[in-house]
Amino acid sequence: MNRTRTRRWIRVSGSGKAGLVIVVVVVAIAVIGPLAAPHNPDVVAGLPYAQPSAAHWLGLDFLGRDVLSRVLHGGLTVVFYAGVATAAAYGVGLLVGLFAGYRRTWLEAVLMRFTDVILAFPALVLLLLLATAFGPGITGIVVATAIIQLPPIIRIVRSATLEQSVRGYVEAAVARGEGTLVVLRREILPNIARPLSADVGLRFSWSVLLIASVNFLGLGLQAPASDWGLMVSENRGGIASNPSVMLVPAAMLGALTLGINLLGDALAGGKQ
Repeated sequence: MNRTRTRRWIRVSGSGKAGLVIVVVVVAIAVIGPLAAPHNPDVVAGLPYAQPSAAHWLGLDFLGRDVLSRVLHGGLTVVFYAGVATAAAYGVGLLVGLFAGYRRTWLEAVLMRFTDVILAFPALVLLLLLATAFGPGITGIVVATAIIQLPPIIRIVRSATLEQSVRGYVEAAVARGEGTLVVLRREILPNIARPLSADVGLRFSWSVLLIASVNFLGLGLQAPASDWGLMVSENRGGIASNPSVMLVPAAMLGALTLGINLLGDALAGGKQ
């Protein structure tokens, strides 16, 4: 998929425009937010769950820290760790799926059975098992998230590669004596890029939700880290006193996943 076609899809698709705007805004908040935070996110500024005021626009959290400052600091970890997990999973999954779909050998059958076993487990349950095995800390969570995302990526890439491998242009390339790597890179990969672009967004969204869920359960990032998922977990008891302490970080997580899915659908040629 060339850049001109990508821009055209986003330009003509209302959902693509909306998704792009949402993603840009949320990512900008995550990246630039720490520079714009009015207070130190770890400093106690008043009574727990204090209502919004002129000094603290979103009020205070369960320890009396400024909610707005913690929201502005809390997005970078979400974007970074979910991005690392997705990139790692797709880096391996793309390579394995391409070769499994193009070079159909006994190894393909073994890989597919492996992916079936992994997919049989609920994602969150498997993530908790892997997180326990890796031990506490965000590194294990990121690795576990990548492992969970790997089997569906392999299956999707393999399926798309199988479909393209029987096309005339691939057979012509083989007849010219092109090697496997050249055929995959020049003939197959460009023609499966569009359907995969939507899946990348879906995988990133799942990574965001999985990592946020584990942080919510207290198995990932630990206090006093500023993280949207951790903020929701820490402040469950104060939603009646200061709803913004939970609703704002939850809304940021929801907006990020929604925007990425809308953008991915537009790039893949979804609804106009």
